[in-house]
Parts: sequence; structure tokens; C-alpha cells
Amino acid sequence: MTMPHDPESSAADSPVDALTKTIRSTLRTIDELTSLKDKLLSEAAVELLVGTALKESGGLRWRTQLSGGPARGLFQMERATYDDIWTNYLAYRPTLSAAIRQAFTPAGAELEFERITDDDAYAALMARLKYVRVPAALPPAGDLHGQAGYWKTYYNTPLGKGTVAGYVDSWNTYAV
Repeated sequence: MTMPHDPESSAADSPVDALTKTIRSTLRTIDELTSLKDKLLSEAAVELLVGTALKESGGLRWRTQLSGGPARGLFQMERATYDDIWTNYLAYRPTLSAAIRQAFTPAGAELEFERITDDDAYAALMARLKYVRVPAALPPAGDLHGQAGYWKTYYNTPLGKGTVAGYVDSWNTYAV
């Protein structure tokens, strides 16, 4: 089975609403396929992923990193991060990796890094898995500043160019 188009989305949805529904649907599907073993879906996770995409992609505009950098998709994930998730996380979680393959690939197909460039559902899932590996709990839903700090610390990293204020500005500009 391949990941279906979100039936809750409509042509009238804003891009942010459509992404939110895609994220929610994707995480729900994987939770169902794993019998809630990993529990990826929560309102806090959905908000953090929407905020991450808004900040990383310049308001859902960029699918490849500016200036020819290596990051791809709305979540601007780099190949090294993607490969690390598959090699050092999913390789040790056969139920989760099988659910992902079931949801996103026809029989026998491989999931390639390049797919995250245009497949927002798959890109959101990979971003969620990056966050799942963080030992600190997600900030609660509605805590924009907490989510911004979490993104900066664990996704953009202290060495990244992003700022907490920039994340908040992106949210306030594009999500509200």
C-alpha cells in the first residue's frame, strides 16, 4: 500500500492546513500500522512539525536548500541525517521500519533520500523520527516559544543559522 492522498484535504485548504492534515494523517497511519507501538501522533508533534517546515522552507516555498546546499524537502533534511535515521534507528525497529515500507512503497521498492524533496508525507515522517530520537519530551501543544527552542536545539542545532526568534516569526507570518 502506498500512502494515500489525505481525504481530509481539499482544494480550498491553505498550504499550511493541507500540510497539517498530511502530517496528522501520516503519523496516524504509521501509528495504526504499528498498533501504537511508537505513538508518533500527538498535537504537540503536529505543531512542532508544521513549525519546523515553515521555518526550514521559508513558509513552504523551498524544497531544495538555497545556494545549492544538501538539504531537501519542506523540512530541509540532509542525506546524512536521513541515512542515520535508517541505519542507526529504524534498523533496530523492525515493526516501525516495516510499517513505513508498507505505507510508502510498492512491494519490493526502496525508499530513497530524494523522495523527501516532493513527498511531504514521507518528509514529515522522517522529520518526526529525527525528533523521536531526542531524549527530551516535546514541548506541549500551544507552547510556540518552547517548540521554537526545541527546534533550535535538536533540529537546527546550536551550530545552525536558525534562531528561536526566526522560528516564532515564521509561525506568526505563515501559520496564523
